[in-house]
Amino acid sequence: MTISLERTETIETGGTEMDEPTEQFNEPSSDDLDELFEQMPAPEGYKFEIVDGIGYVSPQRATHWETILDIVEHLRTRYPKKRVLSDVRIDFPGHLNGFASDVVALVEDWAKDDKGRYRYQDVEFVAEVISKGTALNDYGAKKTAYATAEVPVYVIADPYIGRCRVFTDPQDGEYKSDLTLAYGKPIDLTGTVVGITFPTDEFPKD
Repeated sequence: MTISLERTETIETGGTEMDEPTEQFNEPSSDDLDELFEQMPAPEGYKFEIVDGIGYVSPQRATHWETILDIVEHLRTRYPKKRVLSDVRIDFPGHLNGFASDVVALVEDWAKDDKGRYRYQDVEFVAEVISKGTALNDYGAKKTAYATAEVPVYVIADPYIGRCRVFTDPQDGEYKSDLTLAYGKPIDLTGTVVGITFPTDEFPKD
């Protein structure tokens, strides 16, 4: 295993330019996520996840956490506590994808696998709050993995531009519906399995 610093690049993500370097851990083995997670615990105040075989360490900023908490509080109006997760590892389809998604909601009859882990097949809602260093994952590899897993609703909250992207209707590894909303506009998910509306007027901006 080697540790390297990703070269800085500027990416365009629906109006947000991001050019902050991201710490990465390259894993030469092909299929031992368990060992990698055990060997690379995140420092306090950070989270660790694996996207396409590369480990990412991301800081948990106050703005990030406030948005996560807001989303969780709205989900709890419909979902019982055991069906809402945050920063819990779930392995998604693709090459070594061990995600610690910001917010996840599970189906009613969810069950853990034979290793005691949550299954991607039971995920019916995911939300990610953008961090500069990992934004490309949220808009790229993770979105593809969620669509391939047929997660019905995927929401990205972007505090840098004050907008949300709402992806629904996954088919053949892509989301067929993509809606952009400014902070302050409600996210109406009453026509989906989630069945509620999220106000976003209290989402903080960076």
